[in-house]
Order: sequence, then structure tokens, then C-alpha cells
Amino acid sequence: MKKKEPGIADLRAKLDTGSLPKHIAIIMDGNGRWAVRRGLPRIMGHKRGAETVRKIVEQCRTFGIEVLTLYAFSDENWGRPRQEISFLMNMLGGYLRSEIATMKANGIRFRTIGRTERLPKMAQKWVEKAVIETAGNTGMVLNLALSYGGRGEILEAVRRMQASGGVPADITEGQFSSYLDTAGLPDPDLIVRTSGEKRISNFLLWQAAYSELYFTDVLWPDFNEKELLSALLDYQGRSAASDSPKSNWNPIRAAAPSMAGPRPRNSNPGSNGDTV
Repeated sequence: MKKKEPGIADLRAKLDTGSLPKHIAIIMDGNGRWAVRRGLPRIMGHKRGAETVRKIVEQCRTFGIEVLTLYAFSDENWGRPRQEISFLMNMLGGYLRSEIATMKANGIRFRTIGRTERLPKMAQKWVEKAVIETAGNTGMVLNLALSYGGRGEILEAVRRMQASGGVPADITEGQFSSYLDTAGLPDPDLIVRTSGEKRISNFLLWQAAYSELYFTDVLWPDFNEKELLSALLDYQGRSAASDSPKSNWNPIRAAAPSMAGPRPRNSNPGSNGDTV
């Protein structure tokens, strides 16, 4: 007899809420393939993927996750067809326009990493509005990677250091981290990638040094609470025996801006598949 798969209630019962990752980062891959498999235009996959974003943000907030970083649009994605890019940028603006009130009501603080100055003016407007209007929130941080690439982020951090007086010979990892786009945030404890690909595609290269990695064949539009719970349980099973450094990050303390200044730029991206 085939063994019955555990349901959501079973998975919730197994979850140790006292040892959840503080920071989850997700490579949202598979929107295009989801649509193609159903004979639909790619944009329909992106629409369904945006619905998944809303659900996963709410589920992470409910579980008490402190930071959720979503790889929304890589620097390499600018090479896609112009019509698809236009749709994605309009969808980004529409998502933020519709979600700002919800983020404010739920105490979610919105921020971004990446070269957001490359976004169309209307998308930039809504990104800035969401950042400003949620700046005082002290709950979960929703961090979107937009026009982002990890190698470029590292190079830009070096440029910032040079511009601020040069790179000292005795620089520490902590000092260097303060010049990255993610300054003020803890490194991700868990990185999830959907769609079956098993690489991190130029995503948070510096920050991922001690991250647990979780790969699933599920395409992003089909990623749901059950899949999220499976990833969290896998993380807890591995992290219990891990000697990785633990973060003592405090979301209220981290809300203050870094002395290193704003983090809007990176370049030289890598591939991240169907990431939206």
C-alpha cells in the first residue's frame, strides 16, 4: 500500500517554531515553464507567480520569519524580449501599488537590493513609495532583488570603499559587508530554489557562505505552504547538526540606515532561469 503523503496539518505539527531561519532567500524559478507546459503565454506564468509571492509573503510573516528576500529580476533578465520586460515592470508597479497598504497594516518593511536606477521611471516611483511608506515598520522585512547580480554587488562594494578612502589592509568581513546592498540585514540562513535547477545563479554570493540550500522540482507558480513547510523542516533537520554561525540580528536595530550609504547598484549578472 502506498504510504500517504503528510498533509499541511502534519507538517505544521512537526515544525519547531523556536528554530526557524531568520532570513529566507528564494530564487523564484519556473514561471515560463509553468505557462509553456499548459500551452499558455509566458506572461500567464508571471501572473501566477505574482500570486504565489503574495501567499508566500503572508505565510512567512505568519511563521515569524524576520527577512524574506526574493530574487525578482536579475541583471541578465534585461536580455529578455522587450514586451516581456515591459509586462514584468508593469506587474512590479501594480504589485507594489496594491500591496503597500497590506504591508503597512502587517508591519512589513519593504526594501530592495540591486540596480534599481535601471528600472523604468514608473516602477522606480512605486519602489521608492513602498520603501518610504513602510520605513517605520518593525515586522518582517520583504527584500526584493531587482536588476541584481551578486558579482556586480561585490564589485560595487569595492568601488564604494575606494570612493570612501580606499580599502584598508586590515579590513574585516564585517566591514566589507557594510558596503554591500544587504547592509543591515543578516545573511540568509536558508536559500530555496524552485524548478529543479541546482545552482544559485549569481544570487547573494558573499552572503550565502553559510546558507543551507534547498532545491525543489516544483515550479514557482505551484510553490505553496506545503512546499514552504517542507523546506523549513528540511532546514531544521540539517541546521540542528550544523556549526554554521548564528545571526544575532535585531530587526528594530537594523532598521537604522547604514553609515556606508545607499546600495542601489550592481552589474555583471549570472543566469537565473525563469526568475521574475
